[in-house]
Amino acid sequence: MTMSAHGLVAAVLASCAFAAGPRIVYSKKFPGSNPAFVQVKVERNGDAEYIEDPKDEQPLKFKLTDAETAEIFGLASKLDNFKRPLESGLKVANMGQKTFRFEDGAEKSQQSFNYSLDATAKLLQEWFERIVETERHLIDLERVVRFDRIGVNQAVLDLAVSYERKRLVAPDQFLPMLDRIAKNDTFVHIARERAASLADAFRAANAPKAE
Repeated sequence: MTMSAHGLVAAVLASCAFAAGPRIVYSKKFPGSNPAFVQVKVERNGDAEYIEDPKDEQPLKFKLTDAETAEIFGLASKLDNFKRPLESGLKVANMGQKTFRFEDGAEKSQQSFNYSLDATAKLLQEWFERIVETERHLIDLERVVRFDRIGVNQAVLDLAVSYERKRLVAPDQFLPMLDRIAKNDTFVHIARERAASLADAFRAANAPKAE
């Protein structure tokens, strides 16, 4: 028995959807802030994307570690994958509309809130805020390398501060840019030294532990 072209396409699409597995999407809309919109998608295998414009078709792509991914999905599971309300209902200042969304094939659920009292929701939001902070550092670093060589040292220093405060997620994504800075003598010496030192720290933190 042969399969029609339509049937083959449907089968391939179904297979792709299954292979993709569950996904968690975080977005925040806060007009007047910078940026006014962010969105992070995290797949169960750790693949992640970041955008600052709903129409952006070229997101920043990176890979979370297994531990980071497990933590995010574990917190979502504790929140029933966003099947119950998270908004506190309290009269507080506008802190931006946050939305958690869970997708797994036909299953989809989401909750939006300005402020939540749920401790688990706060922990999950903090994870995504760290991802946003990380990607903002990457955007800034790429910008200064291209257009503001004098600003490179400050951008590397800011990155180092966030790393020391344990605010960075998936730091390996910075290695190509840090190596580029460290090896380019058109940047000031201190920026090159800092970039090299930070790259070494990122690699050491990710090195296999001796048993």
